[in-house]
Amino acid sequence: MKNLTYYEKRDLKNMQKIGEYLQTLPDYCYDFFTGIENNTSSLTRLNYAMDLKVFFEYLEQYVIRKPKIEITLKDLDSLQARNIENYLSYLSYYKNGENMQKNNERGKARKLASVRSFFKYLFNHDLILSNVASKIQTPKLHSKEIIRLEKDEVQRMLDAVQSPTSFSEHQKNYNKNTTVRDNAIVTLFLGTGIRISELVGLNIEDFDFSQDAFKVTRKGGNQAILYFSKEVTNALQSWLEKRKTMNIDPNEHAMFVSLQNRRICVRAVENLVKKFAKESAPLKKISPHKLRSTFGTNLYRETKDIYIVADVLGHKDVNTTKKHYAAINEDMRKSVANVIKLRQD
Repeated sequence: MKNLTYYEKRDLKNMQKIGEYLQTLPDYCYDFFTGIENNTSSLTRLNYAMDLKVFFEYLEQYVIRKPKIEITLKDLDSLQARNIENYLSYLSYYKNGENMQKNNERGKARKLASVRSFFKYLFNHDLILSNVASKIQTPKLHSKEIIRLEKDEVQRMLDAVQSPTSFSEHQKNYNKNTTVRDNAIVTLFLGTGIRISELVGLNIEDFDFSQDAFKVTRKGGNQAILYFSKEVTNALQSWLEKRKTMNIDPNEHAMFVSLQNRRICVRAVENLVKKFAKESAPLKKISPHKLRSTFGTNLYRETKDIYIVADVLGHKDVNTTKKHYAAINEDMRKSVANVIKLRQD
């Protein structure tokens, strides 16, 4: 696997996991995953596999009552709309192995979407006579609060990376070894709004400091050139100078590495963002995605151009940008606050 890129390795792992799930599901599920392979990412298919496992376990326990791998297409054809509705209710709290799982409205909506795609494929390929899943309405999704860092919190977070005040002595000693790297990671998030998967997948050769630019691999595998500020440049170059002093395998091209001198993983990046955010904004649950929201909102406030924000963030639909990143409604409400005059001068 050494000659494979980060994204190829990730896809291979996802496909191996999908194969493991398929071993526990009926044979016709394999046809479904083969049929959607050319139009979906490996991560999407892995999510489908996990969701279908839960669905077939529900059928096994409460509806068809035989091992899920033995559930036939005729059994699926016998399902009624109420069975799918009861499944959504079941998803509120259910047992997964030894652990209890729960789903909010968004979790239920995603799992219903997986079941719908599955039944649509079976119906379109004449494997079942009716598509009962198409009759079920998606759970109503309520608007989520947009959580982001304000300007003073951004400053405090960058300060926390450099000199954390709430850390134990052990944490401070550990942090000394990673300060330059962590500062580069947090600064890159806040200065460009890239996704965590995009950051983890970066290689050294993806950067061109003569242009203050770098190449990212977006969702779906498309690549884009993004640009960064001098602040980001300084943080990245400091890290690269530090990286040169480390005993890293010459074949390791990852921009960001762990203390084991291997490409840093998603979980490690999530944890480091969480620990610095806890010091700078203790009442907010800040993740790498919230740093992306922070960048998107700040970029909108500076440019007032939602299409620029959508392009930089890599959104295909500008409505996604409006919903999740730009504080358009809030800014509009503020801008019209003094428009109406109650007394004439």
